[in-house]
Amino acid sequence: MKDVVIIGGGAAGIVAAIFAALNNSKVTLLERNDKCGKKLLITGNGRCNYWNSDQNLNHYHTDDIDILKEIKTKENDNKILDFFDSIGIVHKIKNGYYYPYSNQAISIKNALITKAKLLNVEIINNVFVEEIIKDSTFIINPNKENIRSKKVIITTGGMAASKTGSDGNGYNLAKTFGHTISKPLPALTSLIGEGNYFKKWAGIRSDVIISLYENDKRICTETGEIQLTDYGISGICTFNISRYASIGLNKGKKEIVKINFVPWLNSSLKDYLNQKAKEMKGYSISQILEGFLNYKLVNLLLEKSHIKNDDMWENINESNKKLLVNNITNFKINITGTSTFDKAQVTTGGIPLTEINPKTMESNKIKGLYFAGEILDVDGDCGGYNLGFAFITGMIAGKSIKGDNND
Repeated sequence: MKDVVIIGGGAAGIVAAIFAALNNSKVTLLERNDKCGKKLLITGNGRCNYWNSDQNLNHYHTDDIDILKEIKTKENDNKILDFFDSIGIVHKIKNGYYYPYSNQAISIKNALITKAKLLNVEIINNVFVEEIIKDSTFIINPNKENIRSKKVIITTGGMAASKTGSDGNGYNLAKTFGHTISKPLPALTSLIGEGNYFKKWAGIRSDVIISLYENDKRICTETGEIQLTDYGISGICTFNISRYASIGLNKGKKEIVKINFVPWLNSSLKDYLNQKAKEMKGYSISQILEGFLNYKLVNLLLEKSHIKNDDMWENINESNKKLLVNNITNFKINITGTSTFDKAQVTTGGIPLTEINPKTMESNKIKGLYFAGEILDVDGDCGGYNLGFAFITGMIAGKSIKGDNND
């Protein structure tokens, strides 16, 4: 008989296992892959951005913000940072992003697994949990492994990065115990646009102000770098607005992105170009624009503004000047979709926080059943927020389970 079985050996699961074992619990961790931490290894482009110095709650998204406040406390934040110090992770901070000093995600994974093994956590790989039933105890896969446990923590993740094993199976397990699931949708992902011009700007990176409009109402704005792709847009700023587009498109709403390619300009672009044309006498409009925009982007913007590359600014008619200024400062893309789950970094949707106890992560429906990590209906911005949430909820769930020696 186990004190606790944890289903899912990702960030939340391994941390939950460690803290439960620290509480004198007999812990078994079941992982469907041949190794734990598969998704952890690909985070931060293999460098594992595991935390952020800015822990303002506006970086997290949920319908239950007041419950989230009970989970994301300053005390819990400090405990997680102290925990990583205790397992030997030396951090470095770049623009608020925490990375292991080694710059390798495997450093985080190895430190966690080593700690779990030192605490005698039993890790069993290649076990896919199809069924959990409960009588006096929980029985995991009754027709196969038939593992009995007093308590269960489900940390199977969402549906993002499905190649790592996150296929939504945890939602099915939760449903069997009466939990509801807010529809899972891709988040922190690229956006697909309408148009036949995208191949002309593919490969460009540009610093911009990007805004998402839903049914003509501005929803959110991000400033920073985007990547222009052959299907639309990508990059961190795009990722941070993608959850809203994903949810809106699912509801049949009209989603439009507007891009300002000159975020550094505080004055009128037309006035700026008028001045530059005087200063740069003899330069064509394309040569002026190439002073601050990628040449491929310049070609596209001029084409969409019905202006020739060798036209002189002073010879362009006023309507085309207006069109060019608008295309540079307010470029509009009709969004038709997002990239699929296999290309998304995280899932928006999942088990509502109203269905768990934020002090323990225990289900409000089934005693002895706990949840942690991405399976819950909370998603964060880029920058270590989703891993941070996984670590904190894993810690809370694990600490809530006391072994027989503590009873």
